[in-house]
Amino acid sequence: MKSKITILILIFMTTFSYGQQDAQFTQYMYNSMSINPAYAGMREKMSIFVLHRTQWVGLEGAPVTNNVSIHSPINGGNMGLGLSILNDKIGPTDETDVGFNFSYSVQTSDNFRLSFGLKASVNLLNIDFNKLTYLTPDKSFGDGNVDNRFSPNIGAGVYFYSDNSYIGLSVPNFIETSHFDKYKGSGSISYIAKERLHYFLTAGYVYYLTDDIKFKPSFLTKITQGAPLQLDLSANFMVNEKFVAGLSYRWSAAVSAMVGFQATDSWFIGYGYDLETTKLAHYNSGSHEIFLRYELFNKYDRIVSPRFF
Repeated sequence: MKSKITILILIFMTTFSYGQQDAQFTQYMYNSMSINPAYAGMREKMSIFVLHRTQWVGLEGAPVTNNVSIHSPINGGNMGLGLSILNDKIGPTDETDVGFNFSYSVQTSDNFRLSFGLKASVNLLNIDFNKLTYLTPDKSFGDGNVDNRFSPNIGAGVYFYSDNSYIGLSVPNFIETSHFDKYKGSGSISYIAKERLHYFLTAGYVYYLTDDIKFKPSFLTKITQGAPLQLDLSANFMVNEKFVAGLSYRWSAAVSAMVGFQATDSWFIGYGYDLETTKLAHYNSGSHEIFLRYELFNKYDRIVSPRFF
């Protein structure tokens, strides 16, 4: 059984290496700065976000993701600054990304603003091949481990929004980096982790069904060379500006349930559960994602109607 699990992990590592290796979030609508730097400062107050995701529970070496971010408007709200730290562990890999985000927004009409964002980031990658179980005992990568492989990157995005709608387009990383290329040039393709360009398109709209109920459909599309199109469709309801509940469908991958609660003006907590719809469901009991958001108000701020994105 362990050999089968090892084979599965290697298959999925290959998928991530040549396809969509950016961290995956079910509740992306609450963590937009992780994929689009133009979102920095859009909450119109200092916002601190902490997320933990455990994916494919029960599958050895499955992804575990932790994300901490903070962003705030500056210069009267026309500019925003943000910092994001993301750690992603998959099998023998341990990757940490630190991103610095800057945004500048302009008023395009009475109701809409257009924000432009830039991101500068550094990435540290570790791969410990000793954590793998080799099917052939005399085969190994020997001294091929990757230790704190450093690589810089840049990204950009745009975000067009109003009080009840948004659409964003971004490329978080423009530089394609081969992290492990020990035998590159010898006629073999040996690099294990090569960063590919990821194109993200997000959009959402908030409908006011009644004075107390809001409905927000949204979607995220991710396009990556060498990987299938990823499409997340989500629908959330907010009741009395306090309770949030919804469902999400990741095309040909998973269905998800999400709940959230605005505990105080400053604190919001959210939880999401994914159930796989692929054959992978036979090897795990689903994925769990929980986050906390804390927003710092100054003495002039007050919540009239919390933004639903």
